[in-house]
Amino acid sequence: MQVLGSPQSVRVDTGCGVLLKELQHIWDEIGECEEDKHRMLLEIERECLEVYRRKVDEASHAKARLHQSLAAKEAELAALVAAIGDLSLHSQPEKRPISLKEQLASVTPLLEDLRAKKEERFKQFVDVQAQIEKIGREISGFSHLNDTLSNSVDVEEHDLSLRKLNEYQTHLRALQKEKSDRLHKVLESVNEVHGLCAVLNLDFGKTVSEVHPSLRETNAGQSEIISNDTLQGLSQAIEKLKMEKKTRIQKLKGIVASLFELWNLMDTAEEERRQFEKVTSIVGLPENKIAESGMLSLEIIEQAEAEVGGLGKLKSSRMKELVLKKRSELEEICKKAHIEPDMSTAPEKSIALIDSGIVDPCELLANIETQIVKAKEDAMSRKEIMDKIDKWLAACEEENWLEDYNQDENRYTAGRGSHLNLKRAERARITITKIPGMVDNLMSKAFAWEEERKMQFLYDGVRLVSNLEDYIRNRRQKEEEKKRFKDQKKLQDLLLTVKETMYGSKPSPRRMSSLKKSNGFQTNGASTPTPRRLSVGNGNSELHTPRSNGSSGRQNGYFRETRRLSTAPLNFVALTKEDAVSLASICGSEPGSPPQG
Repeated sequence: MQVLGSPQSVRVDTGCGVLLKELQHIWDEIGECEEDKHRMLLEIERECLEVYRRKVDEASHAKARLHQSLAAKEAELAALVAAIGDLSLHSQPEKRPISLKEQLASVTPLLEDLRAKKEERFKQFVDVQAQIEKIGREISGFSHLNDTLSNSVDVEEHDLSLRKLNEYQTHLRALQKEKSDRLHKVLESVNEVHGLCAVLNLDFGKTVSEVHPSLRETNAGQSEIISNDTLQGLSQAIEKLKMEKKTRIQKLKGIVASLFELWNLMDTAEEERRQFEKVTSIVGLPENKIAESGMLSLEIIEQAEAEVGGLGKLKSSRMKELVLKKRSELEEICKKAHIEPDMSTAPEKSIALIDSGIVDPCELLANIETQIVKAKEDAMSRKEIMDKIDKWLAACEEENWLEDYNQDENRYTAGRGSHLNLKRAERARITITKIPGMVDNLMSKAFAWEEERKMQFLYDGVRLVSNLEDYIRNRRQKEEEKKRFKDQKKLQDLLLTVKETMYGSKPSPRRMSSLKKSNGFQTNGASTPTPRRLSVGNGNSELHTPRSNGSSGRQNGYFRETRRLSTAPLNFVALTKEDAVSLASICGSEPGSPPQG
């Protein structure tokens, strides 16, 4: 009956011994026999063993239950760690031996924590997958099934790891971005449809309702308008509206072109044109800039067509006037360009053709229009040469003005505007020196133009090169006459100097005046200097001024020889016969000359 190995067994043993002694003392007092005592002790020992055995069995069962519970919790813990995918949450048991209750006590809070995390993670998966499913249905066009989404979400509980959750979240963000892009595209498309409907004056609500009824509602949910069908419907509607817009623009531009043509032909007043200012403004605009509300409405197009029809009827009654007006325009262009207009559409001939009915007035107008275009092209090709002709003619005018100015004996007299004339004369002399170069350049340009176009360059019906050649000949004759005048003047001055040397006196003013009259000569045309320029005694003559000497001695393109006044003594032997006769006549005409020895 002894229980060994523990302090409790010693106490039990002590208690049982005392009771056993007390029991034996009682038995002795009763007088029980030894056989009965031994039998009763065996029963007591058997009862004690049964109690111990029962307690051991109970302890064994409790231990088994603890093992089973611990194993179940550890298995659940491992499953939760595997599902959540975070191995750091599962702390390894300590290496030192601990009781089952301690192990169970250490596992239980960790298990509760993992259960809570699993529940939270599960909710996250459900939420993400629900959003993914919802957006997917919106994109596919089955958003009406949203009410059953919460019951149809299938979450795999065995894999609730962060990696899996991140995959779902990445997928969700991609879908959200696609949804945002689709919504933005839908809004852009709706705005574009609205703008096109405004320009074409169409019902916007009816147009978008044909695509999707929710597009017309201002409070419609976004989930109803981002489907593939809606986007495709909007694209088709936009394409249809653009084609209609393009068709109307082309039609309206044709009408506007006819309007402009008729207005220009018939000189329509500006007030009448302003009525169609909104229509005519589209001519210079690109298609994407035509966005004003109602600009391409059918009403405006019909009004413009009616205006064209009315002007067309009025045009037929004013055809003669239009033909003459266009012919005048052609003649004005030709006049400015100094070219001869085509005589096939001369006013008299055009009127006769219209009256006879041989030619359709519209064809005649078209012919004149073609001639106007050709005349403008010819004028443009002649522009460079015409500019040079204008400069040359301006220089010739300055040359004529300078000749008249030099013949004025009072040009140096102080008076109003005299200093301006002096400045102009100086500029004219500079300009005149450039005339030969102008002529050379103009002639080379004319030859190049004729060579390029295989035709003559006509100026008012005469070949320009012929005019230039005539000008060069006249200028050469003019220079030769100037040369003869200068030589004669030089001879007269020398003879007067010799006479003064021989007789020691100067001729009286009266005799000088008679000398001027007797030795003067008549000019031959505009290119010959006048008698006033031949005057010997005129101290203000061009030939005696430094400026005039400078201008007459400059080189030009045709005359390269520079002439200067000679200061050498007169050589009578070298004088020509004509000079000797002139000398004799001058000496003999002087009343006070001494007799010849």
